Amino acid sequence: MARPARLPPLHALSAFESAARLGGFAPAAAELCITPSAVSHRIRLLEAQLGEQLFERTPGGVRLTEAGRRCLAGVREAFGTLAQLSRGRDDAPVRLVVGTPPTFARELLIPQLPDFYRQWPDIELEVAVAAPLQERPDRHDVDIRYGSGELGAPDGRPRLRLFEDRWVVLAAPACVQAQGLATPADLLRAERLRSPLVGWSAWWQAAGLAEGLAEPQRGPVFSDLGILLEAAASGLGVALCSERLSRRWVAEGRLQQLFDLAVPAERSYDLLADAAALARPEVAAFVDWLTARLG
Repeated sequence: MARPARLPPLHALSAFESAARLGGFAPAAAELCITPSAVSHRIRLLEAQLGEQLFERTPGGVRLTEAGRRCLAGVREAFGTLAQLSRGRDDAPVRLVVGTPPTFARELLIPQLPDFYRQWPDIELEVAVAAPLQERPDRHDVDIRYGSGELGAPDGRPRLRLFEDRWVVLAAPACVQAQGLATPADLLRAERLRSPLVGWSAWWQAAGLAEGLAEPQRGPVFSDLGILLEAAASGLGVALCSERLSRRWVAEGRLQQLFDLAVPAERSYDLLADAAALARPEVAAFVDWLTARLG
């Protein structure tokens, strides 16, 4: 049996359709809540995969080529077919269940969902929050796991790394001032918060402090990264945590990153879905959308 042709990414098709309908990359970017350069990049990827130029770039905007007009007709027909997924005999919506750790849902997924529903209003998404480190976590259409290959129960499904992360040291501003945490060496006398999800050794090594390489042996332990951040923001101690997850906390002034030192995270978030799930259009749409938003 011949191998099926590789489908263009849905986020690239969406950028192409929007730019063609609105007559430019800037209005398409505004509609999709991305930058014009991101729209241009996605369309270049689509043109490279198709082997045809889809737009003529002009000082006044863009104009479809003949190949672009043919492609647009096909894309609109395909989008119309996908739109019919939610219009079954009983008008039942297409449901998609996504399992996710609570902190990933709160900090990274939920804030992005308005964009998802703008593109896929007929897909009904259910977010099933699952605590990390469960021995037998439930399986859903799509699952997002933290360090799926190293932590928690084994899962035989293919995994896709959503993004590479860095670990940074964080503390409440009042804690930084009260304890005089001016250099990495000052952390040796500070209360370092513990979590089985994040280890201190790599950061100590990068800081050149061999005496700190051992993990803290005393103090509270937090098995969720959001609770770890909350503990640090409450002044319980200093946390080593994900730079990506902590951005809102730092922007709001609840946490402060200490020192200009970050180390590559030993683990990050993976998306798990089997071939049967990925064959469903709504699952493929969600996976393409999420990887594009977080990549």
